[in-house]
Amino acid sequence: VRFGKRGKLNPRYVGPFKVLERIGDVAHKLDLPEELSRVHNTFHVSNLRKRHADKPLAVPLDGLYFDDKLYFVEEPVEIVDCEVKRLKQSRIPLVKV
Repeated sequence: VRFGKRGKLNPRYVGPFKVLERIGDVAHKLDLPEELSRVHNTFHVSNLRKRHADKPLAVPLDGLYFDDKLYFVEEPVEIVDCEVKRLKQSRIPLVKV
């Protein structure tokens, strides 16, 4: 299932989930865990992907945390490097995590 904030390093899909029933030609009802109780359990097929055993497209929910808007909550583990770049009159802090 794909949802939440899209970004370069964010997981694209979470799951896999069991399909409970097919609704029409283009929707499926899924068996979602308790962590996703605020998410509606019916999804269009464009938001779903088949699970391939040899290629992990999905990220397990073990290490993921969601906020009130169902965005992924990421906390930095360690600051490796820090520097300040100058761009004309402004200074831009760059932090490598």
